[in-house]
Amino acid sequence: MKTILFVIACLAWGGCERPKHETSTTVANLPQEEGQASVQDDESQHDLVKIAANSADHTTLVAALRAAEYLDVLANAGPFTVFAPTNAAFAKLPAGTLEMLTNPENKEQLRTLLEYHVYVGVLTETMIRDGMVINMVSLDNATLAKKDSKITINGAAVLGSARGSNGIVYIIDSVLLLPEKSNLKFPL
Repeated sequence: MKTILFVIACLAWGGCERPKHETSTTVANLPQEEGQASVQDDESQHDLVKIAANSADHTTLVAALRAAEYLDVLANAGPFTVFAPTNAAFAKLPAGTLEMLTNPENKEQLRTLLEYHVYVGVLTETMIRDGMVINMVSLDNATLAKKDSKITINGAAVLGSARGSNGIVYIIDSVLLLPEKSNLKFPL
């Protein structure tokens, strides 16, 4: 049901504002699949999937999105705010967790975890307030903190950000763990 809501939300939201400067970058590391994520366009501003695919620090996230079959969903119009864990963030998970999650029989659990990293809408740094609670696509809440210019989400530090054609990506140093009330059952 959450997946259907996620897709409906993706389709319901129109475009998003575009920055004044657009750059051209070759898309690397993106799996060759059919659908929106596979569209080759080196002139327009990249969507959030292509931003992650071009980052050497997000290969694990892209592989997880592929395993969850979410590449096309996040390549759609959005707008989205994605909190993107780095490869090092995924490496902090208990041994075997990532392998277990990317098994096809655990796709729904992986999807729930990834949905907890996506907010429908664009949250710019100027919009974020200390103690702000947002409802993620997983339908669970996450709490943002802002002290001076440092931002965290559920304690995970925001290391940087990138604007895309369909939203914004905040690079974070930890995988966001779902609240204990979540239905997700695995050793985190």
